[in-house]
Amino acid sequence: MKRLPTMKQLEYLVALADTRHFRRAAERCHITQSTLSAGIRDLESVLGTAVAERSNRHVLMTRVGTTIAGRAKALLREAEEMMEIAKANRAPMTGELRLGVIPTIGPFLLPRVLPALRERFPELTIYLREEQTVPLLVRLEDGEVDAALIALPCETGDLAVEDIFEDEFLFACNRSHALAGAEAVPPDALEGEPLMLLEEGHCLRGHALDVCGAGNTKARAQFEASSLHTLVQMVAAGIGVTLVPRIAVEARIAQGTGISLAPLSAPASRRIGLAWRCTSLRAKEFRLLAGALRDVAEVA
Repeated sequence: MKRLPTMKQLEYLVALADTRHFRRAAERCHITQSTLSAGIRDLESVLGTAVAERSNRHVLMTRVGTTIAGRAKALLREAEEMMEIAKANRAPMTGELRLGVIPTIGPFLLPRVLPALRERFPELTIYLREEQTVPLLVRLEDGEVDAALIALPCETGDLAVEDIFEDEFLFACNRSHALAGAEAVPPDALEGEPLMLLEEGHCLRGHALDVCGAGNTKARAQFEASSLHTLVQMVAAGIGVTLVPRIAVEARIAQGTGISLAPLSAPASRRIGLAWRCTSLRAKEFRLLAGALRDVAEVA
C-alpha cells in the first residue's frame, strides 16, 4: 500500500514553513528539534523530494515544499473542523477548550474568573495560550485556539465577537506629579506629558494613544515596556505617566508602589470581548462562555 504523509508530518511542515526555523518550529509543535527534524526527513522520504534547504543560519523552503505546506495547512484546518463536528454532538461546555488571551488581560482577569468557571462548568478543561493580539488572532483563524479574549476596538475581520464588559482607563503618576491627588484628570491635560507606553504589538498602546491624541509626539518618544507591571514601576520611579486598565488596578498591580491613580474626567475605556471563528460549530458554547465571563466579572 502506498505510504501517505501523516497529520503530524504535515503539522511539522506547516510550522517549518511559517517560522523558517527548526528550533522555533519545534517549540510551536511542543516537541524537540531532533523530533521535528526526523519528522521532516520522514516526510521527504514519503514524498520523494526535499521540502526545505538547510543551512546553519536559516531554512529556505523549496518551491514544492511551499506548495505542499499550503495544502497541508488546509488539510489540518479541515481536520480541526472534523473535531468540531464531533464536539458539537456532545454536551455543551464539556471536554477541552483552547482559549487564547492577550497579556494585558490574562494576568488580571483569569485568576478572578477561572475558579468560578471551573465550578460552573466542571466537565470543561480550559487550556490557555497567551499572545499579543495580532498573532493570537492568526492562531484563532488557523484553528490553533478555539476562542480568544481580546481588547476592543481592534481589527477582527470575519471573526464573531461578543462584548463582555467595559474596562475603564485610570491615569497613573508619581506622587510628586502636579496631577497627583486629582479627583479626575482631563484628557487634554495629558498632551505633552511623558507618557509611558507598551511596546508595538500590544493593542493597549494604540488605545492609550487614542485617549491622549495620536499627535502626542512625546508619548511616542518615551520608554516602551513589554508589560504593564514594568510601566507601573517606571511611573513609581517618577520617569513618566501612563494609563492603567481598571482590571489591572483591581488585581492590585499598583499595590505597594505609592503611585497616584485617578479616573479621567471624560471617561475612556476599552471593551473586553470573546472572539471565535464565525464558522465554528461551537458558537453556542462560546456565547455561553461569554455570558459566564460577564456574570463572573460583574460579581467580582
